[in-house]
Amino acid sequence: MKYLSIAVSLLLLSACSMPLLALAQQECAPDGPPPHAMPGPGHGPGRPGLPPLLHGIDLSEAQQDKVFAATYSQAPLLREQEKIAFKAHAQLRELAVSGAYDDAKASALATTAAQAMAKISLQQARLEQQLLAVLTQEQRQQAQQQRDSRPEPRRAQSSTGD
Repeated sequence: MKYLSIAVSLLLLSACSMPLLALAQQECAPDGPPPHAMPGPGHGPGRPGLPPLLHGIDLSEAQQDKVFAATYSQAPLLREQEKIAFKAHAQLRELAVSGAYDDAKASALATTAAQAMAKISLQQARLEQQLLAVLTQEQRQQAQQQRDSRPEPRRAQSSTGD
């Protein structure tokens, strides 16, 4: 049970930390990945161990097993891409302040980081689709209603004074 909790926590941590990755990269030490801002089991809304998409939805034991299998199988890929993105961003920051700045190298590092983030986003979309496939029609409607009722993320305001 301990390993299940750890695995699910790591997976949720990976899935939910991506929007915070950019912010954390500016504040973390250059020698390691950024700390994740995802609360552990027992914290935050919904049942511990479930992706936010499924909070508030009553799942059968068979559905819970399928959700676990789908989320657990994604963890290694997500973790690897997070490491790639973090290292590329760290190297880009170092290059930017170094006396030997090379635009071609900077561009390559930015591309590497962007590709890793794109792979993470794609994996998250695939996972969401797999999780929705586990749900009954009624449960999918509940998930859609929850998604519709969430407040939209705040966008950066334009400095042009629109």
